[in-house]
Amino acid sequence: MHESGGNVMKNMVQFQKGYSILEFIKDYGSEEQCRQTLFQWRWPQGYICPECGGTRYCTLKARALYQCNHCHHQQSLISGTIFAATKLPLTVWFLAIYLLTQAKTGLSALALHRQLGIGYNASWSLKHKLMQVMKERDDRLLLNGVVQLDDVYWGGENHGGKRGRGSPNKTPFVAAISVNDEGHPVYMNMNVINGFRSSDIKRWAQKHLSPDSHVVSDGLACFAAVTKHGCQHTSIVTGGGPASVTHAEFTWVNTMIGNVKNAITGAYHAINHKHLPRYLAEFCYRFNRRFELGSMMPRFGYVAARTPPMPMRLLKLAELQG
Repeated sequence: MHESGGNVMKNMVQFQKGYSILEFIKDYGSEEQCRQTLFQWRWPQGYICPECGGTRYCTLKARALYQCNHCHHQQSLISGTIFAATKLPLTVWFLAIYLLTQAKTGLSALALHRQLGIGYNASWSLKHKLMQVMKERDDRLLLNGVVQLDDVYWGGENHGGKRGRGSPNKTPFVAAISVNDEGHPVYMNMNVINGFRSSDIKRWAQKHLSPDSHVVSDGLACFAAVTKHGCQHTSIVTGGGPASVTHAEFTWVNTMIGNVKNAITGAYHAINHKHLPRYLAEFCYRFNRRFELGSMMPRFGYVAARTPPMPMRLLKLAELQG
């Protein structure tokens, strides 16, 4: 925030109305409120049987199940969703969603453990499931227009080990940010890739870029592979050293790389490289919705109700696949 002559220059993101903890408690303070809300998130047009498409049902209160009147298929409110098989109350899940979506920076599993009053293992699993929702949602987002692109590595070399790009202790990821005609940032994408080869960049571009994008990158040769997806490409040789990050063409992607690295370092003592894709997705998800704090709960909940269950074995598989 900058003050000049007693007038406060307000940042649109920092000073938006947001969604207060009192409003959250009013809307989601009881288990019944959470159940009714999750029902609406899952079936906004009313219950629909996944087996036959029937819309008439009865509730088996003793077992907390919905039964289709036509085919008699039974299902719980949370089955088939990211909440599946949980032993935690929905009030705990909803509070975790609120804390993670409203946080300015990262919120560790240890912090969740303390704020939610649940075990650390439960808070770790809950956090990673919610980050998986963020990742799956933003993985469907295509950047378009002018896109600033850069190569990034997370981690450092082991003492006495190989340095530079080939270090086995570094995890490569792509950082990209689309900007509008005024040069302001619109959307951000950060995804772990296998390496900086043309085949990896082509695969990333096919998944995350609109074919009519104009990609601006440094001189790394593999970035030219975005043209194989139909994108325009401008390469700017930046050279090495501190001056290489001062080019105006890369202002926002360099800024966001620094912000994300600092936020991860500040919020987490250490993270396993296998988990990095979800942590990056967490920051991208919040950044891409930075003007929409007031609607984050229902928007996230709608997607969470459509994200398949992620038992621990699948969380670990997703880690290995990046």
